Amino acid sequence: MRLVDKNGKDLYLSGTNMPAHYFLPSGAILHIEDGSSIEIGEVVARIPQEISKTRDITGGLPRVADLFEARKPKDPALLAEISGVVSFGKETKGKRRLVITAPDGSVHEELINKWRHVSVFEGEHVEKGEMISDGPADPQDILRLLGVNALASYIVNEVQEVYRLQGVKINDKHIEVILRQMLRKVVITNPGNTKFLKGEQLDKARVLEENRLVLEQKGEPAQFELLLLGITKASLATESFFSAASFQETTRVLTEASVTGKRDHLRGLKENVLVGRLISAGTGFAHHAERHKKRQVEIKTEEMIKAEAVMMAQKAEQALGDALRSTDAEKQK
Repeated sequence: MRLVDKNGKDLYLSGTNMPAHYFLPSGAILHIEDGSSIEIGEVVARIPQEISKTRDITGGLPRVADLFEARKPKDPALLAEISGVVSFGKETKGKRRLVITAPDGSVHEELINKWRHVSVFEGEHVEKGEMISDGPADPQDILRLLGVNALASYIVNEVQEVYRLQGVKINDKHIEVILRQMLRKVVITNPGNTKFLKGEQLDKARVLEENRLVLEQKGEPAQFELLLLGITKASLATESFFSAASFQETTRVLTEASVTGKRDHLRGLKENVLVGRLISAGTGFAHHAERHKKRQVEIKTEEMIKAEAVMMAQKAEQALGDALRSTDAEKQK
């Protein structure tokens, strides 16, 4: 559908030189006839939506499992990689070329199958992360383009939708706790002055602590990207091999831990329960805090002893060097 003036010439979108052409999907209901006059803001067509069928809780649970396992959906929706104006380039066999031109002149091209419905039109301005084709959104793309907050909102809303259909009320915080564990890992993109390696997967808390120590020494901190792991993979990728072994693949986890010489500091709840120790929560928190404090004092004492030993060795080496130099000087005389 295109808009023309009284003389039959194309009208242009406000602020652009793009003709006002609107591409309607099959099944759209037109509210106007060919050649009729319209005003700004008038509804010209409606796109009917499928009536959502009533599903029982067993039908919705696989959707929840897919979200918590961070599975990539089949034929996911395409999201805009950059913000800019949409245009369509030269088509190839079976695919159309969608071009997004940013305000700074940078261009991003995307080839889209012709059978897919594109939800944007020529000359439309899109924001980064906005959906440009139909289909379910990929959580990995949302995290990469829009960040953690947008991903959290998406997963919480999708999970809540399944339970709302059954009249079940769940506080968002319970879903957010699971999501926090799924986002616990990061991948190092630039190690800076840290001891990490590029591409290494580590706990976010550990990387932030290392960056803090490096910044105190006025060094360059490590740069990283967040990883979204499914709950199964996140449980197996935990720092504690006791915790991982108690979940799944016990033989593999314990074999890998023994071969690589891993050390478990028993900081979490599961690993302390497994070995019969007080957990670091409730009344056991004070006990563990005291033990940690004593350990820190012991570490500082050991470091001071090592530093004194190094200083003594340096002084002895310097005294020996001075004695040798004085002996050589006397021999030359």
